[in-house]
Amino acid sequence: MAANSIKVPAAISFDSIVEDICCHPSRDVIAAGSIDGDVTIHSYSTEEQNHLLMTLPHHKKACRAVRFSPGGNLLLSASKDKSISVVDVDQGKVIKSIPKAHGAALYCLEMANEDIVATGDDDGYLKLWDLRQKPKAVMELKENEEFISDIHLEFKRKMLLMTSGDGTLTAVDIRKHKMKMQSELFESELLSLTPVKGSKKIACGSGDGAINFFNWGEWGNMSDRFPGHPVSIDCMVTVTDDIICTGSMDGFIRAVHVLPNRFVGVIGEHDEFPVENLSLSHCRQFVTSCSHDQTIKFWDVSDLDQVEIDTSKKAKKSSRNTAVQRDDFFAGLEDDKEEDEDEEEEEEEEEESEESSSSDEAESNKR
Repeated sequence: MAANSIKVPAAISFDSIVEDICCHPSRDVIAAGSIDGDVTIHSYSTEEQNHLLMTLPHHKKACRAVRFSPGGNLLLSASKDKSISVVDVDQGKVIKSIPKAHGAALYCLEMANEDIVATGDDDGYLKLWDLRQKPKAVMELKENEEFISDIHLEFKRKMLLMTSGDGTLTAVDIRKHKMKMQSELFESELLSLTPVKGSKKIACGSGDGAINFFNWGEWGNMSDRFPGHPVSIDCMVTVTDDIICTGSMDGFIRAVHVLPNRFVGVIGEHDEFPVENLSLSHCRQFVTSCSHDQTIKFWDVSDLDQVEIDTSKKAKKSSRNTAVQRDDFFAGLEDDKEEDEDEEEEEEEEEESEESSSSDEAESNKR
């Protein structure tokens, strides 16, 4: 597979921790929000050096979320200082600001279209904004006891989904401005979400390292669960209808095939520094990641759409904790080597034998 890999842009270094990133929807440009409050926009390239296009120091505290509008002409940012700002990308300046958008520090932000914006804060409040109107929320809800960790908007369906640190997934009808349904309370906090299978399902990353799946419209309880990450799943991004990439506290970015659930491999790492967020480039060739190591890195995902899963093999309970080389990228999928298959069969037989012995011993002790 090494022959099929493509060149990726060089990493972008910062003087402080990058909290969030967002790739432009049509240009080779990436926005970043840093812990010191700066919003930056860089161009990136595989042929020449990356360039800093602008720095906007308009937030007094950490910039926790940045999002380009679907058309790419606007860049929105949300901050720990409770403010929301709208930047005209072409002019390179702030054209709208809402200083006290929330009563608590903002945690996340998402755009439905060029005008509708959703924000969530540390206290569990959700607000919906219409940029065409005065800086006042058109909807405000308090359905969660902990921070709103992530938001997904489906404007055509008039539906907003949000995960929370209280361990729930909440569905909100943005037309009626009220909660439609909330999931049962999970033991672990839900930290991220992303649509899969053409938005027929929603994947939620949890603090205990499991991915919880929900069928669209069935928000009361999950339809499937895939454990295996050794630490929390702090961020996710959809690469294809069947494959997502996850970022975790251990610094690894993993590719995961969805239903059947399988770990594809580790596509990149940040040397054990926590991965803050992920974003997919407009060309869909790169997944970008930001971390506590104060860098943005680019990872080749151009061949993930070629992944074929061998459903005859059991899903592994945990992914590899070391980065894989490109030659080993599809290790664990369809392995044509009979020796490896024989070894796996022998290991499974040994495990079954041990489980059987333990079961017999337990029965004997009961008697």
